[in-house]
Amino acid sequence: MKSGFGLFLLGILIPVSFNACSDSEDPKADYVASFSYEMDAENTNLIHFKNTSAGDYLYVEWDYSNGELSGKSTDKTSVRSIHYPNKGTYTVTLTLWGNLNKESDTKSVSKTFSIENDDPEFASGTLLWSDEFDGSSINMNNWTFETGAGGWGNNELQNYTNGDNAHISDGKLIITARKVNNNQVAGSYTSTRMVTLGKQEFTYGRMEVRAKLPSGTGIWPAIWMLGSNINSVGWPACGELDIMEYVGYEPNTIHATVHTPAGHAGDGEGSSKTLNTAEEEFHIYGMIWDENAITFYTDSPENITHVYSPAIKTVNNWPFDQSQFFILNIAVGGNWGGAQGIDNNIFPQTMEVDYVRVYALDEN
Repeated sequence: MKSGFGLFLLGILIPVSFNACSDSEDPKADYVASFSYEMDAENTNLIHFKNTSAGDYLYVEWDYSNGELSGKSTDKTSVRSIHYPNKGTYTVTLTLWGNLNKESDTKSVSKTFSIENDDPEFASGTLLWSDEFDGSSINMNNWTFETGAGGWGNNELQNYTNGDNAHISDGKLIITARKVNNNQVAGSYTSTRMVTLGKQEFTYGRMEVRAKLPSGTGIWPAIWMLGSNINSVGWPACGELDIMEYVGYEPNTIHATVHTPAGHAGDGEGSSKTLNTAEEEFHIYGMIWDENAITFYTDSPENITHVYSPAIKTVNNWPFDQSQFFILNIAVGGNWGGAQGIDNNIFPQTMEVDYVRVYALDEN
């Protein structure tokens, strides 16, 4: 009986195995990986990539050959504009993930191109300081964790912890906002607020932070600076420079704002800009600050978000002739971040920071 049963099973398994391997059922046969690229007409260090793949697949994933990986994304149509500040040869790879969402169900295509010259805007300037987040832990010679759940002047609901919500992974600083409970009151969430006050402070320069942003209604990440004299003169007399702010209920829109005694809070002077891949990809959020003007930009200096330059500078509109320090944080809720409520289903959320850099400005 046992021998006959075994032969019967073998007889039905053979055709099943054969059908599973047939080319007609291979999911990889249903899509083709392809992309095009072109150099920007005005900036030869800026390359625009367009996915031209065909067929049925779930995700796209880009390797831009500059250390930047997009991660898996459902955005198949946006043109990806990547800045290559250094001359050299780059091989960019586009990978498609098929409907099985497995490594075995992927297709890739690569293309190679050359950048002929360094971007003069990036090649110039001496690097004064940077944190590349390459170690195994956060460098406390650069950063201090500010803590507490007092609303932080904006009725925010997160409790900033002493390092529990930040760590280093694969050369990136990872700041994580977590939900503690569903009550949506102060302390219902934890997060991180890191500052360089008293440790790394700067007057003038080109400041750049390369980061990928969190998402979801109620989240409010920021990359910004405050005057180092805040403890003596208070806010807004110290001046505030919001290099990048983002509110999750308004996806793909970044904000750059200046706050002074002459205009602060809802009356701060700034501008907003659409950035379709702010949550999916790393971007450079930069600022060029000298004695005449403050220019905010994304990815490259010519991609300007906002320029602040009062014609007549006074103590009320220009408290920017003294040092400022960096702040990196994710707030939850608050007057702006929580203006359309908080979606408790989005947590945890992370802001990933590749580096923070400060360059000296060239003397003309």
